[in-house]
Amino acid sequence: MKEKRLPLILGILCLALIITALPFMSACAKPAPPVKPIELTYSHMFPSAYGQALLIEDWAKEIEKRTEGRVKITVYPGSTLTKAPECYEGVVKGTSDIGLTCLAYTRGRFPLMEVIDLPGYRFNAMVTTRVADDLYKKFKPTELADTHVLYLYAHIPGVISTTKKPVRTLEELKGMKIRATGLSAKIVEALGAVPVTMPKEEQYEALRKGTADGTTNAPNELKGWKTAEVCKYTTIVPDVGYVTAFWVGMNLGRWNTLPKDIQKIFTEVSEEWVSRTGERWNEMELEGYKYGKEQGHVFIYPPPEECARWVAACKPLAEKYLKDMEAKGLPGREALDYRQELIEKYGKMYPPLKFD
Repeated sequence: MKEKRLPLILGILCLALIITALPFMSACAKPAPPVKPIELTYSHMFPSAYGQALLIEDWAKEIEKRTEGRVKITVYPGSTLTKAPECYEGVVKGTSDIGLTCLAYTRGRFPLMEVIDLPGYRFNAMVTTRVADDLYKKFKPTELADTHVLYLYAHIPGVISTTKKPVRTLEELKGMKIRATGLSAKIVEALGAVPVTMPKEEQYEALRKGTADGTTNAPNELKGWKTAEVCKYTTIVPDVGYVTAFWVGMNLGRWNTLPKDIQKIFTEVSEEWVSRTGERWNEMELEGYKYGKEQGHVFIYPPPEECARWVAACKPLAEKYLKDMEAKGLPGREALDYRQELIEKYGKMYPPLKFD
């Protein structure tokens, strides 16, 4: 009799165990809650509708796309999170996770990288951008080691736009107040003008009010920064045009918390954006030039003999850079020579822009 009851008892016990386990099995069958995305902030100085600002938005969206939503980047344009001169330190301190700014806004903070801003480039943003990024990759100076650098780029050699007075010669430029920053202020001074140091976002009001008689800028700004509204003339001498290195980087601690696969995506997208940024700069320059012509803006091209005088006036800038780097124990000569190699290399690949 006991032998007959045993299977029945075992069956009842198994059924009880199954009934008891059902809630747990049901809970296990439910899908796991969604993983909260890594949220990052990105601070930059460009107006939200500016071509480079739109490209930054595209970069952020591409990161989100390739990480399948595991990363979400909130972009703060127009210096709304950190002012341009404070952006780099803001990234170091974690005010923003990612930032974009001009290295020239904190003159002396990045001594070796000042080689990028020296005049002597071809009139093409693909050349300046490739030179800037390649220079960083070769030297990786300690002056940038307190952030994770994503990429560097630069615009075409700058021009000088003036409000009321056309500039065709050095004599006409002498004594004029020209807005500038970083090395561009030294170029303006070498050419005999008086540099008025201020960041880009302050130039419109300075030109409108007469605090400055002109500004160092690029043709795209006639449209993108609305300088065509306050400037009537632009003088183009590419060989002495200033170049500004733009840095895009991330807070080092934040970078180190990212999973390796996400770091890889950031690196890949940023590498692609080097070329995309240079290409977009060129498009913007042509758009700005066309817009300026439509507004009646006058573009001045001094003759070769006059341009040679401008080049001669700026020659001491490279010599001073070398002396400064030697005094700091930095490889200034190597950096300057490598820059020239890159200019020649990329100059063959990307011909100068032609506006007319």
